[in-house]
Amino acid sequence: MSKQIELAKFAGFCYGVKRAVETVKKLKLENPNKNIFVLGELIHNSQVIKELEELGIRTVDELPENETGICVIRSHGASPDVFDEIQKRGFEVVDLTCPDVKKVQQQAVQLAKEGDYVIIVGKAEHPEVIAIKANAEKFTDKIAIINDINQLQLIEDEIKTHKKVGVVVQTTQRIETLQSILTYLVTIAKEIHLVNTICKSTTMRQNEAKELAKSNDLVVVVGSKKSANTTHLAEILKNISATIHIENENELNDFSDIIKKSKNIAITAGASTPQNIIDNVYKKIEGGQE
Repeated sequence: MSKQIELAKFAGFCYGVKRAVETVKKLKLENPNKNIFVLGELIHNSQVIKELEELGIRTVDELPENETGICVIRSHGASPDVFDEIQKRGFEVVDLTCPDVKKVQQQAVQLAKEGDYVIIVGKAEHPEVIAIKANAEKFTDKIAIINDINQLQLIEDEIKTHKKVGVVVQTTQRIETLQSILTYLVTIAKEIHLVNTICKSTTMRQNEAKELAKSNDLVVVVGSKKSANTTHLAEILKNISATIHIENENELNDFSDIIKKSKNIAITAGASTPQNIIDNVYKKIEGGQE
């Protein structure tokens, strides 16, 4: 059976991820004799992290003692205290926070300075959200991270006591999550200042993928299970069409039955998925046709 395979236009590295990966490689090229450490994974993709390690760029959770060099702030950003600590330790700081993430941090700080009760719509354990909260906390202790209506209801009484509520959003968040939270928030808040900080790349990727899901039997989402934008993509599409989420072409073997049955297949990928992995998935599906 001949299959129609459609590849999403907005798949793979967004400009923030591309900038981070290219810059850190260039940094090593220009500083071959310096230690280069990335504090936390530069992006959520194990293949890319392995490639950087092979180039001598070390991913660490904490800076090693008795060593110096360059410390890279990853695309998800970091707290002001982390920046201070790196400089105190004598490391040179290279800030590769995604420009869109930096904007969320700045907006959260601005809302905090204006006296708003600050709500961050996102996942509390995600490094981007942790950094946004840490930046806002320099100016207010009235701040909460909300990922669904149930969490919002837990702080409902506190929200009602505030004149203004300011809302920012994790850049890779689902628009549906934001909409459901706002629908409830308008019933309990006196005044809402919303800054929709979902990045343009995320919006375009999600919108295109939804259309692909409507016109295909199966959508293959390629990217790390740790990547928020990739998992959100898979969550959205599962409500529209049969969807599988894989990290690389080897995992296609686990879904051979559904792939064999599907006549029209679309492939999309998260913002931290390298092009060669997307190409390998495409080739394997194409090569598996009877």
